[in-house]
Amino acid sequence: MPTRQPELRVSPDLAAAECLSDHFRTVRNRTEALAAPVSAEDAQVQSMPDVSPTKWHLAHTSWFFETFVLRDFDPGYDPADPRFAYLFNSYYDGEGDRQPRPHRGLITRPTLDEVRAYRARVTDRLTALLDAGDAREDWPQLAALVELGCHHEEQHQELILTDIKHVLAQNPFAPAYAAPYPKRVASAPDHRFVAFDGGAVDIGHAPDAPGFHYDNEGPRHTQMLTPFALGSRPITNGEYLAFIEDGGYQRPGPWLSDGWATVCAEGWRHPLYWRETGDGWQQFTLRGLQPINWDEPVCHLSFYEADAYASWAGARLPWEAELEVATAAARHDDANDLGSGRLHPAVAEDHGTGGSSGHGLAQLAGDVWEWTRSAYSPYPRFAPHAGTVGEYNGKFMCNQYVLRGGSCATPPGHWRPTYRNFFPAGARWQFSGLRLAKDL
Repeated sequence: MPTRQPELRVSPDLAAAECLSDHFRTVRNRTEALAAPVSAEDAQVQSMPDVSPTKWHLAHTSWFFETFVLRDFDPGYDPADPRFAYLFNSYYDGEGDRQPRPHRGLITRPTLDEVRAYRARVTDRLTALLDAGDAREDWPQLAALVELGCHHEEQHQELILTDIKHVLAQNPFAPAYAAPYPKRVASAPDHRFVAFDGGAVDIGHAPDAPGFHYDNEGPRHTQMLTPFALGSRPITNGEYLAFIEDGGYQRPGPWLSDGWATVCAEGWRHPLYWRETGDGWQQFTLRGLQPINWDEPVCHLSFYEADAYASWAGARLPWEAELEVATAAARHDDANDLGSGRLHPAVAEDHGTGGSSGHGLAQLAGDVWEWTRSAYSPYPRFAPHAGTVGEYNGKFMCNQYVLRGGSCATPPGHWRPTYRNFFPAGARWQFSGLRLAKDL
C-alpha cells in the first residue's frame, strides 16, 4: 500500500491574506536588496557548475511563482515569455526540459534589466492576487504554495551570497561585495565537550508544531541515541591551522578514501578562500580580502575535510539527531545569520555552563552550517508532497550529507532546529564548518 503523501499547508500566522502578502513583499524586497550591489557583468558569471549567476537566481525565483502559483490560480495571467520555462527551470522534471545547470552562465539574453522587469511583473501580479483576499475556496492551497515559494526564495537568497562570493573570488583584484564591517576583538572560549545522556528521542517536525517546515523534516519519529558529547563551539580557524601544519593535507591517514582521492585530484592544501601571502594567511570574504581571524569558526570546508579534521582530533562528526537534540533545547535569538548584517562567521561568545544554549553550547544557529556524519536519507514513512513540487527535496536523497544549524548567510526566520540542509561530500563553497562529537 503506498505511503500517504503529506498535505501542503500554510502556517497559521500566514493564513490571512494580509499577513501572507506582507511576508511575500518582505521576501521579494530582500532579494532585490541582496542583488543590488551586483553589477550586470558580475550577475552574468558562472564560476563553476555548482554556482548559478545572480541573474539566474533572480529569474528562477520568479519562474517558481509564475509556474506553481500564477499559472494555476490566476486564470487571466499570461506567461511573461514562454521560453523562460526552459531557461529558468532548475530541476523539476515534471515541468519539462531545461537549460543544463553548468551552462546557466551562457544565458546572456534576457538581459539583467529584462530579468528585473520579469521579476516586477510577477511580483505585481501575485501581490494583486493576494490582496484580493482569502475568501476564495482554493485559498488554502494557494497560500501554502506562496509560503513554499517564499521559503524557496530565501534559500536562493543564501545562494546569491555564496555564489557571488565564489564569482568575485576568481577575480585577481579580489573585489568586495560589501563595505568593511566593524571588527570585534575577542578570543574564542576554550573548547570543551558537553555530555548528553542519550536514550529515546523524538526527531523531526511535529505535525502540530507551528510554523513552516519542508517535507524532508518529517515525519516525526523516535530514535535511540547512545550517550554522547558535543563540542562547546565550532572549530576555529586557528585549530584547523594546527591540522594543516601537522601535515593534514599531506598524508592519507585521517582521510576517507574518497576524500583523499579528492585532495590529490584537486590539489587541496587548505580551506577554500584561504591564501598564504607574504603578509601571512588571508582569506577572501564578501567584504574583500582580510587577514584570517584565528578565533572565528573555520568555514568553506567540504564534508571530507570536516571528517578528516575530526578523525585527526580523535573525535568524530555529530549525527544529525544529536545536533537536533542539542539545538531544540537552545534559544537562537542571538544567531549570527543574514539579519546581523555581518556576512561572515563571528567569534563565539563564552556561554559557560549555561548561557543562551541552556547547556553551554555556543553557535548552534548561524555562523556556519555544521557537517554531520548522517547521510541525507528519508525518515521512516517519509513521502514527498504530491505533484511537481514533490521534487523539491525527496529526489536528492542519495549521495549527500546533512548539515545543520544555518549560517551567517541564512535569512532570519528561515532556519529551525529540524531543518535539514544537504550537499555532496566535496562541496566547499557554502558557509560550512564543523563541530566535534564523541561517544561516551
